[in-house]
Amino acid sequence: MKYHPINSNLFIKNRKNFAAQMKPNSLAVFNSNDIYPIGADSTLPFEQHRDIFYLSGVDQEESILVLFPDCPKEKHREILFLKETNEHIAVWEGEKLTKEKAFETSGIKTVYWLQDLEKVLFEIMTQCDTVYINTNEHYRANVETETREARFTKWLKEKYPAHAVAKSNPILQRLRSVKDQIEIDLMQQACNITEKGFRRVLNFVKPGVYEFNIEAEFMHEFLNNRSRGFAYTPIVASGNNANVLHYIENNQPCNAGDLILMDVGAEYANYSSDMTRTIPVSGTFSERQKAVYNAVNRVKNEATKMLVPGTIWEDYHVEVGKLMTSELLGLGLLDKADVQNEDPNWPAYKKYFMHGTSHHIGLDTHDYGILTEPMQADMVFTVEPGIYIPEEGFGIRLEDDVVIKDDGEPFNLMRNIPIEADEIEDLMNA
Repeated sequence: MKYHPINSNLFIKNRKNFAAQMKPNSLAVFNSNDIYPIGADSTLPFEQHRDIFYLSGVDQEESILVLFPDCPKEKHREILFLKETNEHIAVWEGEKLTKEKAFETSGIKTVYWLQDLEKVLFEIMTQCDTVYINTNEHYRANVETETREARFTKWLKEKYPAHAVAKSNPILQRLRSVKDQIEIDLMQQACNITEKGFRRVLNFVKPGVYEFNIEAEFMHEFLNNRSRGFAYTPIVASGNNANVLHYIENNQPCNAGDLILMDVGAEYANYSSDMTRTIPVSGTFSERQKAVYNAVNRVKNEATKMLVPGTIWEDYHVEVGKLMTSELLGLGLLDKADVQNEDPNWPAYKKYFMHGTSHHIGLDTHDYGILTEPMQADMVFTVEPGIYIPEEGFGIRLEDDVVIKDDGEPFNLMRNIPIEADEIEDLMNA
């Protein structure tokens, strides 16, 4: 891994918190992700399943974590099963976790090789009543490929049909949404790397560069700072491309007078950052572009202040909608009649700002969190309002990552990344 080792106390604490929510005499199982094939002998780069990483810190394929807090044998209350390493694997694939290194990473003392899984599992399944399976119930999930987790769950339920089944996901949704300080520090590192990439780009952009040239500048800086790369597929959208919300082609030239919307973020140690900035290709905003830019920035700043413990996500978006409506009236994009005659289910402001303002962020860019429950301290949210005006040939979105704090003063992990229009112009023309 490129990242520095993470303090195993994080994973020890996470397992303790999860176990405290389990039913008596129950067992939970978590699997690594598959390595997905492309064709011939080619594969996609491995990405660890975030749940097993959250609970163990193990960041390699073919790993299984079992938690059984009430097991009669103390050594079987936490178990890791790993792919057995050997000299051949070390030569051809690189070093894998040894049992000693696995303990150092996770704090788990009992480590078996995967070949012992069925034998050990049979013993402990005879001692438990309920088994927790790990399903993906994220509100944006759209899974068409059978995962390693799903295959294992199918096998487990067929082999042990008399056991009661429970779901890990509701527990993890709540636990993972509230960040430990170690996690916040890792996310800050991801944001710091993103800042370096953005400052590099401010010195690079000029008329005639291509969107993919800008993407490459970010990637250069990310890799040089121990990031694996982008936390999600980057958006580098110049001109009217910015009005396509999920534009990812990044293959067009950046023309003088246009704006570039860049929705990019570095990952670090599997934790995401998620930044959006919009900058002028020529280094200077037009008067109209700056007016719209400043309107978006005002909405972002006011929306950020609402991210306090107790806030309800749905109510928050209603209030942000009111802020945006006021700004759109000021810009002449809406008039009073538009607002008076609006459909309550699709308010007038949605013509120019059609997406949500905030989502949880953490190990996943759209991270775990139950949106019907009040916001809590140490949750981390994006704040990302935008105004999109196809008829004027540009769209503007601004986005920061913000920690909710007990004292009601949200903490901006991207506080050092330039965002004021005048500062961006100064930096681009220095």
